[in-house]
Amino acid sequence: MQINDLLAAETMILNLAATDKIGAFKEMIAGLKQANRISSEADFLEGILAREAQTSTGLGDGIGIPHAKNAAVLQPTIVFARSEMGVAYDALDGQPVHLLFMIAIPDTASNTHLEALANLSRFLLRDGFTTQLMAAKTPAEVRRLFDESSPNTLGEEGTIANEDAPLLVAVTACTTGIAHTYMAEESLKKQAAAMGVRIKVETNGASGVGNKLNAQDIAAADGVIIAADKKVDMARFADKPLVNVPVAEGIRHPEKLITQALDSHAPIYQTAETGTYSDTNEKLSLGKAFYRHLMSGVSSMLPFVIGGGIAIALAFLIDQTLGVPQSALSQLGTYHPAAAFFKQIGNTAFNFMLPVLAGYIAYSIAEKPGLVAGFVAGALAANGYSIFNVGLNASHQPVPSGFLGALVGGFLAGGVMLMLKRAFAFLPKALDGIKSILFFPVLGVIVTGFLMLLINIPMSAINSGLNGFLSSLNGTNAILLGALLGGMEAIDMGGPVNKAAYVFGTGTLAASVATGGSTVMAAVMAGGMVPPLAIFVATLLFRHKFSQKNREAGLTNIVMGLSFITEGAIPFAAADPARAIPSFVAGSALAGGLVGLAGIKLFAPHGGIFVVALTNSPLLYLLFVAIGAIVAGVIYGLLKVPDAD
Repeated sequence: MQINDLLAAETMILNLAATDKIGAFKEMIAGLKQANRISSEADFLEGILAREAQTSTGLGDGIGIPHAKNAAVLQPTIVFARSEMGVAYDALDGQPVHLLFMIAIPDTASNTHLEALANLSRFLLRDGFTTQLMAAKTPAEVRRLFDESSPNTLGEEGTIANEDAPLLVAVTACTTGIAHTYMAEESLKKQAAAMGVRIKVETNGASGVGNKLNAQDIAAADGVIIAADKKVDMARFADKPLVNVPVAEGIRHPEKLITQALDSHAPIYQTAETGTYSDTNEKLSLGKAFYRHLMSGVSSMLPFVIGGGIAIALAFLIDQTLGVPQSALSQLGTYHPAAAFFKQIGNTAFNFMLPVLAGYIAYSIAEKPGLVAGFVAGALAANGYSIFNVGLNASHQPVPSGFLGALVGGFLAGGVMLMLKRAFAFLPKALDGIKSILFFPVLGVIVTGFLMLLINIPMSAINSGLNGFLSSLNGTNAILLGALLGGMEAIDMGGPVNKAAYVFGTGTLAASVATGGSTVMAAVMAGGMVPPLAIFVATLLFRHKFSQKNREAGLTNIVMGLSFITEGAIPFAAADPARAIPSFVAGSALAGGLVGLAGIKLFAPHGGIFVVALTNSPLLYLLFVAIGAIVAGVIYGLLKVPDAD
């Protein structure tokens, strides 16, 4: 399949009107809908924004490639749009985007479509190609440019005839595997050709692994480049000089990466057996390492919490709607068969929460060998086995250590596996297989399990005390905790402080199954919804202080705020932190405090307005969020200095 099979003339926009990213997306998506290429503008926009939240698709040099595989797509399409003025896009180089290629792919797309999209990435890296696109007068001229070019040209440039030239191997991978993966591949190959370096690049794209590196390639290589935003098979690169960076670096700084990989001082990859190699080629500080491993566990756990939490909330909603006799209130959530069905599904998903949290923390620390020990640690934390449950005192009741026990257990399991790897480092490589399949899982599970029997006792006491404290919160205490967590959501809007509040909120969900939800989680989500909504309020009430571009951005923040995407306010906070952040914190703290005062409960850890119906007081919840947004917006508007025209 060729690029022009997907590049539809009827969807091209050669003079884009929008000057901001969201506006550009909506304008392009409207063309898709008009051409009957998608079934729902809202659903596809949601998919595009979800991809954009992972990392900007503004690749630099004036190019943006927003993309999504989405059920709303009826026919695979590439929408080409051109802006003479430029679109404010948060691109990787901070510059406006002039050429946009929106890739719309059905969620059942074949590899043929994805290969065509990979070719698009290669076209855009050809010298002078973007200049020709900017000069094209008609859609027919744009299509002719792709007809007249060969997508294999750059790939051929990546081959160096001189067998004595240095050899590098590389792996490129992005989260969706559609665009960045292949642009990084071609960027590295093109630069290597210019530098007289041989290179073989493996792509981990949506269509699978392409140009896979074999053992001979790796053995012969003088260095390795990993340009990836997701995990790749790293163990095969043991003892090789290795540079590991995000995929965007492969696109933007290929010369720097090639130079680093060939440097005699490049770090040697040790397959985590020494525990000293990090994803950024330098030792992480203890705090950064802890944060990275914790986020690995939390991000893997969240789908279970979200799915299970909403299912349980629906169970309570069904019983509340159908009615439960006063004498059977203890059965709320399971009284009616339909409610009990949802409750069972939700509880099953929730049962995976702690093992997955601990498992993927350990996996982040010690790679695959840590996974089994981490899962066991999480399960022991959930089931509550301790030294009191074995031997002569087998009748002693379990003491589950809950979220905190699983968190500690994940780090413990990862540490145990690192120590085992060190302990067995003396064995010859011929025994690597038996180490992975026998020694590590058996000893890892047993050692971690015995340690968890001890850890569960103090962690259970702490967890029980914390849950008891949260359950007893009312009045002033509830207000203060809600205000604190709500305010934390607005301090760095997606950064470590925001994530700390969010992790604390999700950690309270498992213990709130029997009580109808978590007030802490409700306060956290309310606080996180306020900053983007405050932007809208400020741009509405103080229009004269905002440029046209920022007023338009204020409108897009409605969607961000209502969807609990706090990051929508980041551009405003970054531009004027001294005025914006205190304003947002004040409004978020107010909203969180009001939620705590009213004792509003929530089971869903995400979703914003889409899960408000699952709270025990939807209208009051929305009122408190609105109050917080108005207060924050008014304070910000009063403090703000007018934008320069």
